[in-house]
Amino acid sequence: MRAAWMVLMLAPLTGGCVSTVWNVATAPVRAGAQVVDWTTTSQSEADRNYGRKMRKKEAREGREMRKRRARRSEATSEPY
Repeated sequence: MRAAWMVLMLAPLTGGCVSTVWNVATAPVRAGAQVVDWTTTSQSEADRNYGRKMRKKEAREGREMRKRRARRSEATSEPY
């Protein structure tokens, strides 16, 4: 009988312990999820990176094309 009373008296105090144990037990899962989030690329990030890459490529191709045109015009404007 005395043990039953002890259990009933301690029951309200274990609520905090249960939540603490739950937080400690789920912490590695939450940490792992955060690491996965940091290491993976979202679709919007991928689109932004692709757009940046294509703009750089187009700018490089434009510079190369202007250089080729300048070389061609220099070659044709030289007197014989």
